[in-house]
Amino acid sequence: MKILVCISDVPDTTTKIKFAGNKELDKAGIQWIINPWDELSLTRAIELKEAHPDKIENITVINVGTTASEPTIRKALAMGADNAIRVDSEPKEAYFVAAQLAEVIKSKQFDIVFTGLDSADYNGSTVGGMLAELLDMTSVSAVSGINIEDGKVIVSREIDGGTQKLDVQTPFIAVVQKGIAIDPRIPAMRGIMMARTKPLEVVAPANIDNLTEIVEYEMPQPKGKCRKFTEENVNELVDVLHKEAKLI
Repeated sequence: MKILVCISDVPDTTTKIKFAGNKELDKAGIQWIINPWDELSLTRAIELKEAHPDKIENITVINVGTTASEPTIRKALAMGADNAIRVDSEPKEAYFVAAQLAEVIKSKQFDIVFTGLDSADYNGSTVGGMLAELLDMTSVSAVSGINIEDGKVIVSREIDGGTQKLDVQTPFIAVVQKGIAIDPRIPAMRGIMMARTKPLEVVAPANIDNLTEIVEYEMPQPKGKCRKFTEENVNELVDVLHKEAKLI
């Protein structure tokens, strides 16, 4: 069984975001990391391989990005991925990323494809679903757990009022969310050293156009000053809510 983990290269969640002329992200000084959902997906894939070495043959990570994303890819290799693929292109929007991933996956064979619920930069939550449609492949959303039991892949997903367990036939795409792994795998020194020699295949992007473009960024308006009302001023509070409060 072969597993593919799709990873995004995103700014650290503590990064202060700035824009260059309101047209693009100012990347100066940004610390780039593996998208947290993708990092947990990879952690779970590694755990499955360790628990079932006779069933999991290989774990590959794939990223759509420029050479700037290679340190992030190498971290994924240091965590325990066996090899990596980088589609050599700037990932400007979700459809373009999904379509590039689909072209690579069509030329190879994977049993389980992990994608994160969303990315920590734009939070679009669309790549996994688009990828499944482009590949005409079974997909399971909101995956919070995945195990191999008696040779079967058992997926847990959150639904209203509880948890649903599914016996899923491979190949399929798992769009994962919170719970897929508890903590991300921290690369050991041995893993970091081995990552330097693990194969990283760079492929040319397919001729695919972006469907959307960013016209302009605009920072939100500053919030107004906080106004406090005592319990003796309930009528004043109600009056303000009626006359001044704005729906968001």
